[in-house]
Amino acid sequence: MTDEDRSRDLAALLHPLLDSLVSAEQPILAAHGLSMWGYAVLGALGDGPVRTQAALCATIGADKTRIIATLDRLQEAGLISRSPDPADRRVRLLSITEEGREVLRSVRAGIRAGEDRMLAVLPAADRRTFLRVLNALAGAGDPQDDTRP
Repeated sequence: MTDEDRSRDLAALLHPLLDSLVSAEQPILAAHGLSMWGYAVLGALGDGPVRTQAALCATIGADKTRIIATLDRLQEAGLISRSPDPADRRVRLLSITEEGREVLRSVRAGIRAGEDRMLAVLPAADRRTFLRVLNALAGAGDPQDDTRP
C-alpha cells in the first residue's frame, strides 16, 4: 500500500469510529450505573482476581491515585470485593462478585449488539477480516518500538 492509497493517517481514520463507539457505550454504562473506568475494572477482574490495586491500574492504564473512588463505588454496589491477602494483610485482593459478573455480561451484550449493528454495513467476510486485523494490531504494542521481533 502506498501513501496515496490512504486519504488520512490511522489516528484520523480511527478517531471518528472511536468517538462513535464511546458515545454508543455511554447510555449502556449509565443504565447499569457504571462509568467507563468502572467497566474497565469489571472487565479486568472478569479475567481473574488481581493482587493489588497498583497491578489493576497497570492492567487497565488507570492512574492509581484516581481509581480509588471508582473501586469504592463498585464495592458499595456489590460488584467487586477487596479483601486482605492471607499471605500479606497489607495487600488487598480485588475480585469481581457474581453480581459484578452479571452486570459485566449484560453490559458486554449491549455493547456487542451496538457493535454488530455498526459492523453490519460490511459484508461478513470483511467483518471477520476487520476484527481479525484489529485483534492483531491491539496485541502488536507500540508501532514505533524497534525492539519488537
